[in-house]
Amino acid sequence: MNDRQNPHDPYYQQPQIVGYDEYGQPVYQQSGQQEQQHQQPQGQYDPYAQQQGYGYDPYAQHQQAQQPQQYDPYAAQQPQPQAYGYDGYGYDTGQQPAAVDTTAQWNIPQQAPVPAAAPAPTPPQREPEPVVPEQRRADRDYGTEQFSFIEEPDEDSEDVIDWLKFTESRSERREEARRRGRNRMVALIVVAALVVVGGVGYLWSAGKIPGLGGSDKQTAATTGPQQRDVIVVHLHNTKKGGTSTALLVDNVTTKQGTTVLLPNSLAVTDDEGNTTTLGKSVDDDGSEGTRESIATLLGTKISGTWRLDTPYLENLVELVGNIEVDTDTDVPDTKKGASPLVKKGQAQTLSGRMAVAYATYRGPGEAETKQLMRFGQVMRGVLRKISDDPKAATITVQTLAQILDPSLPDKDLGASLAKLAEHAKIGDYKTALLPVQPDGTLTDAATESVVKDILGGTVKAPEKDAAVRVGVKNGTGNDDGTESARIKLVNGGYAFVSGGSTGTEASSEVVYKAAADKEKATQVAKTLGLPATAVKQGKPAANADVSVVLGQDYKIK
Repeated sequence: MNDRQNPHDPYYQQPQIVGYDEYGQPVYQQSGQQEQQHQQPQGQYDPYAQQQGYGYDPYAQHQQAQQPQQYDPYAAQQPQPQAYGYDGYGYDTGQQPAAVDTTAQWNIPQQAPVPAAAPAPTPPQREPEPVVPEQRRADRDYGTEQFSFIEEPDEDSEDVIDWLKFTESRSERREEARRRGRNRMVALIVVAALVVVGGVGYLWSAGKIPGLGGSDKQTAATTGPQQRDVIVVHLHNTKKGGTSTALLVDNVTTKQGTTVLLPNSLAVTDDEGNTTTLGKSVDDDGSEGTRESIATLLGTKISGTWRLDTPYLENLVELVGNIEVDTDTDVPDTKKGASPLVKKGQAQTLSGRMAVAYATYRGPGEAETKQLMRFGQVMRGVLRKISDDPKAATITVQTLAQILDPSLPDKDLGASLAKLAEHAKIGDYKTALLPVQPDGTLTDAATESVVKDILGGTVKAPEKDAAVRVGVKNGTGNDDGTESARIKLVNGGYAFVSGGSTGTEASSEVVYKAAADKEKATQVAKTLGLPATAVKQGKPAANADVSVVLGQDYKIK
């Protein structure tokens, strides 16, 4: 039998797939459509006929309704052959399911019509390209809403990005904080080092480091030239009479201010070479002669003289706004029965009148040095209150309206007082008393202390054409020996410096310090009639270029 529905019929055509339903299952062509295809000549085989079945006919459902259903009992059991035909997209090696709906009409979903494919030309002879098995068909119509999940924002991914940004910024902040911390630490170390170096430098310059301060600092300064500004001030008591003398020393090298108190009993030499006391020199020789005598005695240069009468001292204290002094005694008032004008105690505030009374007071039976120390306290209190600005200090001096010595005009005096005030305000200021022997001469210890610690450490080299200073000590056992030597030296053009008396010496000595001074010492020995063997190198008095000790071999004339 040659029945078309016979599965063994070699000419039986299997149902063809015409589309897919909404569940993705294939939809086969109806039997009526198959019969129309069988009307083609049997002898002509069309290898592309199976591709025509892939098109979707929108009228296929209507035709199925008109044709009766044909039941093929073997169709469901017939295995479907594998399709290897060329469909224009690649080879399909998968088996097609042989499901046939025999109960009702085909429920084919309404799909957009696909135009019938035109007869394809004979493909060129080439090797087919390999494709992925079960590749999606191009005739599938996908809706864009099926892929909407691609455009939907992923909140989790945003959270991850935010967390990464947070952790990154947090790490950066930590690193920045560490960097700032390191920078601060380096800055603190640098500042601390600068503070330590500055503090040590200040303490060293101020002489407050143990082992490096005080006399050690000044001893080191003596190895080189020093710059000093020295003025002499004479306080004249216009009511009771008498004078008090002090040196105001500004040692620029050691940055130290000092008031050196000079007793009136100090032995000095006048213009003619005669020995006199400081008090008499102030009254007789005046300011210039006394200034030169002091300079010769102490071996220092005095730039000027400041005569300060007691009324001007009172006005000066009032101008600076009173002073504070640690008083050591009560000063009675001039009025009988009145309470003390100045009371003993710490940090006593003194007005102008009280300052004058305290500076000039000398109690019954007191030594002159007591009164000098009170004068020094008042001067230091005044310097603490004077401005350290040279212009302001000059205005204060000009306000006093006093007649100044030509050697020290108001601008120079104001500048000197301003420098001293700078030292006094910070505590780099002291008061020293020059001790003298009963005969008015200086002891070796006093000479060394004043010249070395206050006036620079060594006797300043005399200026060109200046007289050589010769210090003389009398060891002859005869008081006339000093006067005899003074006359000879003054007549010889030397500056005589009295060194007082010493014990009896058998032979005389002429001592010089540097080799350059040997010739000077030789000439001094000749002037005094001493042999050349008396000249020796050693350590002369600090206030003299050449020192002479007169022995019993010296001939007094």
